[in-house]
This record gives sequence, structure tokens and C-alpha cells, in this order.
Amino acid sequence: MASAAPTIALIGAGRMGAALARGWLASGKGAQIRIIDPSPSDEVAGWAAAGKVVLNPPPAPVDIAVLAVKPQMFDAVAQGAAGYIGPDTLVLSIMAGVLLKQLAGPFESKRLLRAMPNTPGAIGRGITVIAAPPGADKADIAAATDLLAPLGDVEGPVDEKLISAVTGVSGSGPAYVFLLAEVMAMAGEAEGLPADLAARLARKTVEGAAALMAASDDSPDVLRKAVTSPGGTTQAALDILMDEGGMPVLMRKAIRAAAIRERDLSRQKD
Repeated sequence: MASAAPTIALIGAGRMGAALARGWLASGKGAQIRIIDPSPSDEVAGWAAAGKVVLNPPPAPVDIAVLAVKPQMFDAVAQGAAGYIGPDTLVLSIMAGVLLKQLAGPFESKRLLRAMPNTPGAIGRGITVIAAPPGADKADIAAATDLLAPLGDVEGPVDEKLISAVTGVSGSGPAYVFLLAEVMAMAGEAEGLPADLAARLARKTVEGAAALMAASDDSPDVLRKAVTSPGGTTQAALDILMDEGGMPVLMRKAIRAAAIRERDLSRQKD
């Protein structure tokens, strides 16, 4: 970072932005945090009232600017955000579908990085991937990694062209897991279970399996095989899920569709 106590401008304090700021404040590192948000939550307003952050200060260049607005709002906020970004400001964007070259347009700084988080980051259990241009400063990447740590694990840097695939796997991935719990409950109900019981069983099974995977050093395929007895009930179900039209093929199609859509959204902003 630029100094022992860098100035940070957080542009947008929704779920992800607020999660970042919450982590920065809890870290005790003493960063001077400015939050720019026209409709701050009660939590953010409380931080400002307590003197922990400065809310909507007059524009002035900062050491680090984090863009955490919805991508469709970028054009509308770019001009105002530019007031906080000088030629030496490190700019970190967590907006989906906004390319590094598009970030370069309205801002003086050439120190630009992107990151793709996912929604579990709101509770510190996410995974975020950093994308950096060729030749990006290692100190900038280290600073971005530190800034993103409140959201969970951080991977990268990767080439920006891989962000579409990252979006398909982890960015959109939580929705696939929620859908799994949803359709498991529906299937249980179709087999005669009361709807509320089927929903609880599906939800707790997904939660427990995820926790088991998190606690184990084994790969997912090893864990799957460990609970699959040859000729048993689990094998009967997996024979359906893993057949030629089953989950492996559907997931490849789904992730490809998400990646293609991410590229399309980026092109629409050119």
C-alpha cells in the first residue's frame, strides 16, 4: 500500500462494499476510509456518525479507490468517482463485465485491477479472483489481495480473458448450489415428503456436505466415492445424475452460457 495508513475511497457500499469496509475497520490497520454512496445503509451511516469513516466527502485523490457499484451504474458514477482518482491512485474494480480498458477511459490512473467476488463474500466465506494486466506491479496485487481478504479467500492474479470462466464457475456458482437445494426439496416432496420437511432435509444436506468438504483434505470426487456403495441407493441416483445427459454435461453447458453472457455484457459497454 502507498503508506502505513492509506486513504481508501469505497465507491458504493452495498452488500459487498459494506462487507469490505466492515473487514477493513475490524482489521485495526488504521486506513482512512471514505465511503461514497448516495443512499448509505444505517450501518454505514452509523460508522460515519461514530467517526470511523468519512461519508460522501468532497472529491480529492486517494491512495486506493475501490469500485463496488453495480456494473450498469458505472457510466453514471464514473465522472463523480474520477474526482477521487488521481494519476497515482490504485483502482480496484469488483464490477462484473467492466473491462480494464473500459476502466481506463474516465480515470487518470493506469494502476488498474479487476476482481470477481461471489455472494458468500458478504459473510466472509467467498472466493475472489483478481485479474491484472501484463506487467502489473506486484505491490499493487498484494495490496488488492489484502483489501479483498474480508470477503474470504483470494486467488490470482489471472489474465483478464479468464474472468468470463471465473464468473461462470464461482461468480454465478452460488446460484447453482441454491438451485440444487431447491430441486432436491422438490424431488423429495414428489416422493411424498411434507414440503417443509423436504426443504429442511435438502438445505441441511447441502450445508453439511459443504462443511464436510471444507473440513476435508480430500477432493470432491474422493468424498463422493466414499459415500457411494456399489449397487446401493446413492449409486442408483448417481447413475441418473452422471449419465450422458446428466449433471456433468449440464454443468458444462451452464458455465459456458454464463461465460458467454459475461463476454457479451463486456462488449455491450465498448
